[in-house]
Amino acid sequence: PASLFPRLQNDSWGKQYSHALFKAMSHMLCIGYGQQAPEGMTDVWLTMLSMIVGATCYAMFIGHATALIQSLDSSRRQYQEKYKQVEQYMSFHKLPGDTRQRIHEYYEHRYQGKMFDEENILGELSEPLKEEIINFNCRNLVANMPLFANADPNFVTAMLTKLRFEVFQPGDFIIREGTVGKKMYFIQHGVVSILTKGNKETKLSDGSYFGEICLLTRGRRTASVRADTYCRLYSLSVDNFNEVLEEYPMMRRAFETVAMDRLDRIGEEQPLGPAWSPPRGHSNPAP
Repeated sequence: PASLFPRLQNDSWGKQYSHALFKAMSHMLCIGYGQQAPEGMTDVWLTMLSMIVGATCYAMFIGHATALIQSLDSSRRQYQEKYKQVEQYMSFHKLPGDTRQRIHEYYEHRYQGKMFDEENILGELSEPLKEEIINFNCRNLVANMPLFANADPNFVTAMLTKLRFEVFQPGDFIIREGTVGKKMYFIQHGVVSILTKGNKETKLSDGSYFGEICLLTRGRRTASVRADTYCRLYSLSVDNFNEVLEEYPMMRRAFETVAMDRLDRIGEEQPLGPAWSPPRGHSNPAP
């Protein structure tokens, strides 16, 4: 170091190395050759090598820092990238403003600013871990639904693992009368109205379910269901419905009992099988 700064030859080694470090950092972190111009070919080549190494280290630092910042909230970044594609899609098809606003609100309520590949994540876990997570995520649904609260825990787990989360906006028709039903729904949060031919309107809220009549009768929908508020629901397909109830026939009778009561209220007659009285402690989750 003293040879680089002849005036420092008699100074302490601390001062000598401090000035040497300063000169090296001025080459590596600044654009150019630093505070003093190189003298002689050796200094020129050492200075160029120092600047190349410094520029490389600086680029690597910026790259690693950027990757670290992005990885801190990758789910939000994934959501933003996805929604940019949605905006471009809406612009390409020239969708009207009110439709764009409804799509924006749907994404906000459905994903809440974060997006995960939940199906892939759960698929990589062991069955016990998967069941534990699903039971935890659906704990409010189970707590609010008398059908689940009084049922065999194995039945509840079997049902929950086959549910699919869905979100509906106010005014959406979740079910339309006369259509072929392929799903039933469990209400985690929200209020829906059941509309029948006689203009009767029945409200269902948290802890209720609907759409099971069509799955039991294998017919068409007997009423329409409209979302009155933002509704967070879990859907169950007809194939999964029958698969689970084949293992738990007593729960099929519980669904049939509720369905028969609802059909009586709307004046429909559908073959549902033998009537069954709910066990003590079972309460009808729908009005």
